Amino acid sequence: MHALTLVILFAFAMTVHTDASDSSAACSHDTPQITPEHVSFVTEDGGLIYADMYGNGDRGVVLAHGGRFRKESWQPQAQSLVRAGFRVLAFDFRGFGKSHGPGDSDMFTAPMQLDVLAAVRYLRNKGAKTVSVMGGSFGGGASADASIASQPGEIDRLILLAAEGNGPAERIKSPLLLIVARDDADDEGPRLPRISAWFDKAPQPKELVVLDGSAHAQFLFQTEQAERVMKEVLRFLTAKELGVEKPNRADQH
Repeated sequence: MHALTLVILFAFAMTVHTDASDSSAACSHDTPQITPEHVSFVTEDGGLIYADMYGNGDRGVVLAHGGRFRKESWQPQAQSLVRAGFRVLAFDFRGFGKSHGPGDSDMFTAPMQLDVLAAVRYLRNKGAKTVSVMGGSFGGGASADASIASQPGEIDRLILLAAEGNGPAERIKSPLLLIVARDDADDEGPRLPRISAWFDKAPQPKELVVLDGSAHAQFLFQTEQAERVMKEVLRFLTAKELGVEKPNRADQH
């Protein structure tokens, strides 16, 4: 009897272990990771841009990295966007990774807006009915300039993380969401006053979200604010209608 009891207990333990393993495997399948397709495309001035494309939805989102990042840095956000039904294109600017083109020796003077526009047009050529753009810092400035240089309606919505355009805000052609941390600063001082002054001149519809903390642009995704930022991004991208400017919203912590 004692031996039989041990056999039964052992069998029960193995069953519990197997069930737990199966349950864990099932949970891991709830959010499968999308493997990106590696693609490349040409800019209007002859540059060659390399990118990662995620998903196959008919709503596109272009992700434009900051100066201290590469296209791979967007992988977690790209996965979230794909799960929300978007097709995502994260690219390397000329002079980053394998991408290259005229002027790529100086990221601050090269026509980076052409890289953004080429990414937007690539997604449209692949069947995206709408294409929005999200850019962080340096990539956000290029994205804003791309909106200015774009054809009306070419960029559906524009999201800037701690960024302002190099061109005049009055010429932005896309509904705008701008997200910045209140204490984000550089060598010239706090960024918020400069960004707010530029934002105030942008046409409607537009929205400014000010978060607690000092994390800059894409670094927000490495903080406890990451979930909040992604919720704001998805809310803006999926809203059926965008009205007049809402009061600037800020964390209350």
